[in-house]
Amino acid sequence: MSRIYWDTMLFAYWLEKHPQYGSRVDRIVERMAERGDTLVTSVIALGELLVLPRKLGDAGMEGRIESFFRSPSVQVLPFDYQQTHRFADVRAQYKIKSADAMHLATASTAGVDLFLTNDLALKRLVVQGIAFIDGIDTTVLDS
Repeated sequence: MSRIYWDTMLFAYWLEKHPQYGSRVDRIVERMAERGDTLVTSVIALGELLVLPRKLGDAGMEGRIESFFRSPSVQVLPFDYQQTHRFADVRAQYKIKSADAMHLATASTAGVDLFLTNDLALKRLVVQGIAFIDGIDTTVLDS
């Protein structure tokens, strides 16, 4: 059993059934269930995912996203004062977007085992408190 943090794009690919990445994320979900892993993310991912339904005025989509994030299927972590110092460290050390640094800070202060992303630049980082960062093409869950 591992605590696996998803970057926002994994949720987007999965919920929108992305033609290129959706099936890969489906497989990650299956493997996580088989292994008894815990899906973890930040409230930041929820905010990022709500942008599209707000732009489209799609209350149904917004409701489905909200329902999932309120379900026991995912542990949603806050971004609060505790994460701000780690955020500053990550932003000072790496040239990445603020949202990415916020995700990494949240994951690192929570001590997750695996941070999954589809951002190649993030895959190369080593962040204190995160055991491993990998992409959706990971084979780590296949073992």
